[in-house]
Amino acid sequence: MKSETSVSSVGSCSKTHAPTAFPVLAPVQERMHPLFEKASGLTETIIAAAIEVHRDKGPGLIESIYEWCLTKELGLRGLNCVSQMTVLIEYKGFTRDEPLRFDVLVEGCVLVEAKAVERILPIHKAQLLSYMKLLNIPLGLLINFHELKVTNGISRLILPGANQ
Repeated sequence: MKSETSVSSVGSCSKTHAPTAFPVLAPVQERMHPLFEKASGLTETIIAAAIEVHRDKGPGLIESIYEWCLTKELGLRGLNCVSQMTVLIEYKGFTRDEPLRFDVLVEGCVLVEAKAVERILPIHKAQLLSYMKLLNIPLGLLINFHELKVTNGISRLILPGANQ
């Protein structure tokens, strides 16, 4: 025996009838990090710069060489980079200005950590994420130059909640 299901209308779409009793919900507010879209747009250029450095230098060098070359390559591409800044550290009501050294902060919105290791460990990602939290940076790139193909060694990290 064939079963039929009927659907009845609860409210009407006609303009002459009173609106239904369903509450009107306020639109969900986007809380995306204000720099997330800019950061996301820069990642392609940053990765292209890393590929160029790797193409020129190859794998097997120390991290500081890749970091320096990457900073120079990003500068050639018109991007502003810094590798140190003072941050305000807060802890249980105490505050302190602390100079923080990191690899490369690009345009104030993408933190890049250059590595030259056999494999990326969870602590490498944790360190980058901790720096992203301290600096309130929405996006980070962990780039391992010790790969034969550098794109195999790239991890993209997003600050929790930055893309929502």
